[in-house]
Formats: sequence, C-alpha cells, structure tokens
Amino acid sequence: MNKIDPDKPLPQIHQREIVAKSGLFRVERVDLEFSNGATRQFERMAGSGRGAVMIVPFINPETFLLIREYAAGTHSYQIGFPKGLIDPGETPLQAADRELKEEAGYGAKSLTEIHKVSMAPTFFDAQMNIILADGLYPCRLEGDEPEPLEVIEWSIHNIDALLARDDFIEARCIAALFLVQKHLHKQTISEEN
Repeated sequence: MNKIDPDKPLPQIHQREIVAKSGLFRVERVDLEFSNGATRQFERMAGSGRGAVMIVPFINPETFLLIREYAAGTHSYQIGFPKGLIDPGETPLQAADRELKEEAGYGAKSLTEIHKVSMAPTFFDAQMNIILADGLYPCRLEGDEPEPLEVIEWSIHNIDALLARDDFIEARCIAALFLVQKHLHKQTISEEN
C-alpha cells in the first residue's frame, strides 16, 4: 500500500484567468507547474469561497423532512434536503437555519455540523456543509424560490423506498442521508453505554 506524502507541495499557479462567465458560473483557466516540472492548463468552475449548506431536518426522532423543487439541470421536479449558499457574514449554522426557514418553513433549536462534502473537486471549487437539524418549530422566511416548495415528511425506517425513487437522485442528498444515519447510530450507541 502506498503512503500519502503530507508534505508534497501543491502545484504552483502561474496564471489564472476567467474564460467564461454566466449569471451563476465562472469558468477559470489555471496554468500550473507541478513539483516534477510538468506544466498543465486546467479549467475549473470558480467558487464563491463561501460554501453552501444542506440540512437534514428531523421533525421528530423517526421522521425527517424533504423538499420537492424544480431542478433546471434535469428539467424535472426532484426531492431532496433543503440547501443553499452561505451568505456573506454567515456561519454555516446560521445559513442552515435561514435556508431551513426559507425552504421548509421551520427553524431549528439544535443544529449540528456533520461533515463537509465536495462535488467533483477536480472541476469545482465548492464545499457543502451537511447539517443535522432537530427541535424544529414553525417559522417561515421569504426565500428566492420562484414557487412554493412542497415539504414532505419521510420515515427514517423507509430509507430503501426513498433510495428507489426516480426523483431522489442527487448524490449530495444521498451522501447526507447516510452521513446523518451514521451520526445518529453512533449517538444511540453512545447513549446506551
């Protein structure tokens, strides 16, 4: 088995240039030189640096909430967890509470950071904080969605049926589900000991 070299230097960036831009995305070309002298040009989606949050909200210990919203990428309605960008000046937990209020109509008495995930780090500079929310109470903030989002209650005991759905396919939602399940399992074992 190969060992990971924690001291391996990062490639040197010689030049960065925005080569394409839209209302949502910036494509950046990066000219790199690696420690062995090899040079390459990479293109990547430039992130905002703020990150994002995805919230797995539990209305009670047995039931979590999902939202159903339009997904332009697949031109379909998809179900998943509330999510959104972290606004300037917000912490991930503050962003999670705000997004939960905007998208699901609930605030949370307890928010716990579970893990960070990245989608295709070779091409995207963006991280998403997975947040567990419980102690929910009704509270709605105006969001930026073009239509009201449908809120769906789902039993923690019916995960296989959720995973079998054609409209629950976002990899980050599936990862969040399993990360939260693992966290809750560890919490249960800890409480039993």
